[in-house]
Amino acid sequence: MLIKSKKGWEIPEREATPQEIFFNRRRFLKTTGLVLASAASMGLGACDGEAEESGAGAGASGTSSDPTADLYPVTRNERYMIERELTPKSISSTYNNFYEFGSHKRIYDKAQELKIRPWQVVIDGEVNNPETLDIDTLIRAMPLEERLYRHRCVEAWSMTVPWSGFALKELVKRADPKSSARYVRMETFQDPDMASGQRQYWYPWPYVEGLTMEEATNDLAFMVTGVYGEPLPKQYGAPIRLAVPWKYGFKSIKSIVRFTFTSQRPVSFWEEINPQEYGFWANVNPEVPHPRWSQATEEVLGTGKRVPTQLFNGYGEYVAGLYKDMQDKPIYF
Repeated sequence: MLIKSKKGWEIPEREATPQEIFFNRRRFLKTTGLVLASAASMGLGACDGEAEESGAGAGASGTSSDPTADLYPVTRNERYMIERELTPKSISSTYNNFYEFGSHKRIYDKAQELKIRPWQVVIDGEVNNPETLDIDTLIRAMPLEERLYRHRCVEAWSMTVPWSGFALKELVKRADPKSSARYVRMETFQDPDMASGQRQYWYPWPYVEGLTMEEATNDLAFMVTGVYGEPLPKQYGAPIRLAVPWKYGFKSIKSIVRFTFTSQRPVSFWEEINPQEYGFWANVNPEVPHPRWSQATEEVLGTGKRVPTQLFNGYGEYVAGLYKDMQDKPIYF
């Protein structure tokens, strides 16, 4: 008899809301014989049935004129499921870190000043196929899917997000890195006239992050271009950002304009500011506290609850092997 045990990140199939219902209420209504007009009469708006709380409506979404809007929602990859309920869009879209626009959490309104078209992405460094791509060309060239991921901030809060996008390893494959490339260095935009936070000269702009080639080609490493079944709103890091859910959130760089393949380990933004508090690896570990607070538990946004933090944020099955020969190194911070 075959006995299958659930992984820590899985939920029973019976408890998962079908994608067509959760992310496209209008389509669901149509399939049950109701016309689109009935959706309007029921008050179903841009948030697919969620209340527009704290300003998280069309203005906070900022995706109405996105040239890739026709691509969403995308098919959910059922391999990437989690045991928690999704964080409501009204919460995750209005509680954001985006230091280019300021250091407070209610930055979503200010982030609407981000100009995401035209937007070009440079792929360079130690690769056989360097190129500069228009973001819409890149997105349409990639196999898009949806993944449900935990997101764990170094500040000890977490959320659960339905990201849309493509595996980073697909971009790596396109770049065709040379054997000398050991890291992928990622860089965001720099425009202090647009992004007032970048006028704060004490920060080492532009924001830089990096991964090893092994991390970048791991199945979990994900390039995000959408969320909640729509193109990525600006405050999340539009038009393209990284999601590496086994690491603290500051590793998931936003609004990327350059991928550079290199033999030299990059110095990341927060590592350069304070290497005693923010390291290159930034793997989630409840046993290794931040110098100023514990990482043993986390507040799950929207629930009012604190829960125990899991090693690698619960994704050890995917990523523990990346670090099996590094027990003597500070790989968790």
